[in-house]
Amino acid sequence: MPTPSLAALPIRRLTLRDLASCADLSEDRGWPREEHKWGFLLTAGKGYGIDDPEGGGLVSACVVTEYGAPQRPELAAIGMVLVAERYARQGVARRLMRHVVSAMGTTPVTLHATPYGRPLYEELGFKVTGLAEMLRGHFVPGGPEAEVATRAATAEDLPAILRLDEEVFGVDRTHVITRLPAFADQLRVAEADGRLIGYAAAWPNMDTQVVGPLIARDTSTAQALIASLAARTGRPLRTDIDVRHEELLAWAKERGLASVAFNAVMAHGITELPGDWRRRFAPVTVAAG
Repeated sequence: MPTPSLAALPIRRLTLRDLASCADLSEDRGWPREEHKWGFLLTAGKGYGIDDPEGGGLVSACVVTEYGAPQRPELAAIGMVLVAERYARQGVARRLMRHVVSAMGTTPVTLHATPYGRPLYEELGFKVTGLAEMLRGHFVPGGPEAEVATRAATAEDLPAILRLDEEVFGVDRTHVITRLPAFADQLRVAEADGRLIGYAAAWPNMDTQVVGPLIARDTSTAQALIASLAARTGRPLRTDIDVRHEELLAWAKERGLASVAFNAVMAHGITELPGDWRRRFAPVTVAAG
């Protein structure tokens, strides 16, 4: 029986049953397996993939995380766009992306693009709206630290966290934020005068702790949250910070984090992302916007 052409292979929804295949696909392209992150994204969002007609897993995969009211999303983020090495440069990613963007209809879509992927996204009509700098390294404490009180979040903090997050992010993402206590090793909040002014999580990704989301009233609050997370882990930190936060980036580099890469923040169907970028310092993960 002849092998069907790539253009004829059906695109289907992925589920948690596909977790190992998604991790295998990551490994095939030289990425870490990141099963913990894949599991989070496949439950908080929608996975799309193409099965290998010759068996052995997936030809391609990606994940879409929708934000806003259920059934009426106001924003969607695309991430983890991967094509198996043996099927690379054959138009598979383009076909999968066209399918996903079409499925979103009039809902604006955003993504973080590597320099390698950016030309494809531009071809599909995505425009650059910003830039994020990835940092990684062992955090070196030093004074004076910002005098902002932080503590571990409790269940009672969740309503205030959700209110602050929607105010800053610009769209409701309850289904993502409520998964943080199970996904992250740490979830901390910052307070002033009895009011919550910021929160941040640190979650495990291979040998690092990824800091994200990071929502804060100002740079000092963001610094305090990062320092408090770093003090409670022996792993290197990794985070992706909006380049407009120059003061925070300079401070993080002084504390041992080094620049790894720059990714373009791109959008389709919207000229700029909603919310208040001045208080939005880092995403949950670049794969979820």
